[in-house]
Amino acid sequence: NSKYRGQLATTRAGIVVLGAADADAAPGTALAALDEIPVKGRAPKTGYSRDEFGPRWADADHNGCDTRNDVLDRDLKDKTYVRTSACPRAVATGVLADPYGGATIRFERGAKTSAKVQIDHVVALSDAWQTGAQQLSTADRMALANDPLNLLAVDGPANNGKSDGDAATWLPEQKSFRCEYVARQAGVKRKYDLWVTRAERAFISASIHE
Repeated sequence: NSKYRGQLATTRAGIVVLGAADADAAPGTALAALDEIPVKGRAPKTGYSRDEFGPRWADADHNGCDTRNDVLDRDLKDKTYVRTSACPRAVATGVLADPYGGATIRFERGAKTSAKVQIDHVVALSDAWQTGAQQLSTADRMALANDPLNLLAVDGPANNGKSDGDAATWLPEQKSFRCEYVARQAGVKRKYDLWVTRAERAFISASIHE
């Protein structure tokens, strides 16, 4: 078991999100989490591969379904289900209110349709690798890659556009979601002992205060 599992659980994002009026970084808030994260330069990407974070989608919570199916089930509404090799109750169809762009997306499982909804690592694994994850154990990197705090079902093209960007290079188009988005990033980075760059910290702080 990872030493990080279950460490944050106060809200859906793992931390309390406060607006600009809450100037003090009260304990348990996104600003408090940000204050606890070291600021360093980005390490080289040398040695990075997706395989360093374990299987692409694992059944980390041992519920019989892999993490992709778990996140689809959590984030979609109006769902129907089908039995698959990866999950006895996999989402077959559903509706996503995309947090990144605000669009309503109808999901249908299939080789030509599933990619309309993708599961985003809020802290991209490449970014995590360059901000401390290469120093974690394989088990803890796998926990990071499958942690519900770090995962969101989102619009596929938006996820592709984000790629491995951090908060300094990419933020959701839907401004009303930016605070929760960066709060999740701060929560994940604190939880897994990662760091932020100076530019990244500035954008996270500004988005919390918007």
